[in-house]
Amino acid sequence: MGTSFVINVPATSANIGPGFDVMGLSLSLYLTVSADVETEQGSDMAAVTTILPNRNITLMYEGENSGGLSLDPQANLITRTALYVLDCSGIKQFPHPTTVRVKNSIPLGRGLGSSGAAVVAGVLLANAVGSLRLTQQRMLDYCLMIEHHPDNVAAALVGGFVASYLIDVDRSGNIPASEADEAEVLQREREQKAAAADGSIKLPPDNIGHFLQLECSPKIKAIAIIPQFELATSKARAALPGSYTTRDVVFNLQRLAVLTTALGRETPDPWLIYRAMEDKVHQPYRMHLVPGLPEILATFNPDNTPGLLGICLSGAGPTILALAVSNFDEIASKIRAVFDRQPNGGIATEYKVLDIVGEGASCIESLR
Repeated sequence: MGTSFVINVPATSANIGPGFDVMGLSLSLYLTVSADVETEQGSDMAAVTTILPNRNITLMYEGENSGGLSLDPQANLITRTALYVLDCSGIKQFPHPTTVRVKNSIPLGRGLGSSGAAVVAGVLLANAVGSLRLTQQRMLDYCLMIEHHPDNVAAALVGGFVASYLIDVDRSGNIPASEADEAEVLQREREQKAAAADGSIKLPPDNIGHFLQLECSPKIKAIAIIPQFELATSKARAALPGSYTTRDVVFNLQRLAVLTTALGRETPDPWLIYRAMEDKVHQPYRMHLVPGLPEILATFNPDNTPGLLGICLSGAGPTILALAVSNFDEIASKIRAVFDRQPNGGIATEYKVLDIVGEGASCIESLR
């Protein structure tokens, strides 16, 4: 006798122009985690005390976007996150032998929230196998102990067009680091070893982050133009300055205030949205990391590209996100052509026309 869980977590695009570390959109591209739990009738799931080397988990990846990811349950971001959440509830391993299968449609290291989706999936997995009954807010607390900016994880967890902020708290301790930030990984590994030595575990404070789901017109679709190279979040963040001028901060605040309402209008106003998606906080400093980005942002607009609403770097990049209401393939072709004519043979890309999905992460349980 056993139980199966199927967890689906959407991809996300963060920042959306001026909303650096604030705004997120959930997209119709998914990370799927299937867990088959072997149970015996009448057993107490929390009663297992023998710690097995693999923590009672067998991990497998299926399909694309799995190259280079660890199959060690204590190193993989999904299962490592799940083990942290279980450990916070006094459960030192998966309560029963569990086979976890991962199918990931979200490209890795491309600015579409692959690491955020993995963290959310890990929290939902622990909640399911450990029967923890965590609220959505509490699950967000766990996510934010790992991902230090809320835009991706909030959108992945709750769905839709999401604004969020994070309360500054101590997130050190025995916590798995996001694979998206190499410097953070090394730091967290040191913290894990120190915490393991004294047996401590850092529980999330309550209500670390807060979010608000905003309206987004159902007429809008997201076109993701995905260059075939990875860009580490740590590298993209290292390109940012240590301080900003008041003028540039005000520039972003003005546009962000407009954007939060403009995307929700039943009939989107192309130039209102286009101007509201301009940014002076992160994109200007990341131009050199994504060849073609300066030309893309400077060239295409609603007048010369019918159907287009706005263009921005998706998350830390290198994916380009174009919001549009029509002519999706034509818009993608125009942007891809810029990548094609870059020096040294151009940059290969693929594109996806995606829905902005109103539902976030889900977990479905069934008996076997």
